[in-house]
Amino acid sequence: MSVFSGVKDSKQLSSGKREEWFEKIKELKKKGIVDYKIAYVSNSEIDKIGISKSIQKAINKCLENINPKTCRVLLDGGIKAPEKFLNQKTIIKGDEKEKVIALASIVAKVSRDKVMCDLSKKYPKYEFHKHKGYGTALHIKNIKKYGISKIHRKTYLKNFKIK
Repeated sequence: MSVFSGVKDSKQLSSGKREEWFEKIKELKKKGIVDYKIAYVSNSEIDKIGISKSIQKAINKCLENINPKTCRVLLDGGIKAPEKFLNQKTIIKGDEKEKVIALASIVAKVSRDKVMCDLSKKYPKYEFHKHKGYGTALHIKNIKKYGISKIHRKTYLKNFKIK
């Protein structure tokens, strides 16, 4: 049985299962079986250059110290690695088709959710620990009630009447 047996796209797992998988992934990293890097782009940078360029920037940052001649890069959706990575493949719905992309989606989701929970301590009235910054009714209600914080991505809020 493969150590990756049962892994799924992060969107198809409960938060508890994502956490379990994240712990497994960290153990696999310690054993040298998998590797990952996490890169963040600030909300102000996302507002300035857009989400697509921000994702590209984060990918480039993660691949900075990787040897493009010995690395195979699999990416989800329409994302591309820098051209020097000759052995790369972009797969539509890759998180459903490739276990390594599913693992990456878990790392990304759990890491981002943790950041949002940490931000909830700094901005408690927004209740980020509950909605993780996604456009839920609670999140929208809190934005309308309290206005935009300095961590909100303003380009995501164009359709709302906000203080």
